[in-house]
Amino acid sequence: MRVSEAAELLAVSPDTVRRWIEGGRLTATKGEGRTLVDGADLARLAQEAAAPPAVGPVHDESARNRMRGIVTDVQRDGVMAQVSLQAGPFRVVSLMSREAADELGLAPGSVAVASIKSTNVIIGTSGGSS
Repeated sequence: MRVSEAAELLAVSPDTVRRWIEGGRLTATKGEGRTLVDGADLARLAQEAAAPPAVGPVHDESARNRMRGIVTDVQRDGVMAQVSLQAGPFRVVSLMSREAADELGLAPGSVAVASIKSTNVIIGTSGGSS
């Protein structure tokens, strides 16, 4: 993915991502005049960089929340899949059918959105390539 996309997912500036690439903290390649960041490496860095947020009192909240992030892990068995998503400092885990995870093409480095309502976490993609 592009440096700007990686920066958005990690909630940092593109310059920060470029410094991490130059410093060897993040893997990237040159392609078609652009620097491209490896999705799986970005997922690893997202997990390392995540720190639990200081949560104060909640005054307002919506019934539905959406969190865009990067898939960091997918564990599949015969019927079910456990998908971990790093959305900024938050780690979200969803259990879904293996078929759904396969159809969505979920893998470490994929960009996805977690829709959270009550105790259910539903992960979807924008339909583009990962």
